[in-house]
Amino acid sequence: MKGMEDYKNQFITILAGYEREMKWFLSTNPGLPSRFPIHIHFPDYDANALLAIAKQALGKRQYRLTADAEARLHQHIREALTSARAEPFSNARWVRNLVEQAVRRQAVRLFAEKHPRRDDLMVLQAADFAEVGVR
Repeated sequence: MKGMEDYKNQFITILAGYEREMKWFLSTNPGLPSRFPIHIHFPDYDANALLAIAKQALGKRQYRLTADAEARLHQHIREALTSARAEPFSNARWVRNLVEQAVRRQAVRLFAEKHPRRDDLMVLQAADFAEVGVR
């Protein structure tokens, strides 16, 4: 706090976090709210944006989705957005974790195949998105 006051014209302090936790943090010291008068709220991504993030992450790794896999992924995303949550939803990080889970499931699924084709190694199927456990 002292450094923020003594050097207020020489640096900028930016705080970021979930809204509820940031409100709590600012309430821990009576001098904090006046030092951070500007608050910017970033809304959560919607289901279509999260699907696009997932597809972009997969594309960077040269994976593709079958139509069924994309539909199941989109369904999981919509369910996650509409389910009641007490804790904050990590949004894009949740989708990245979901994609990582699917890639691991695909590897386990393909391990049983003696001679997978190159295309098999690059395509995620609906079964790879069977269970959603990351929050």
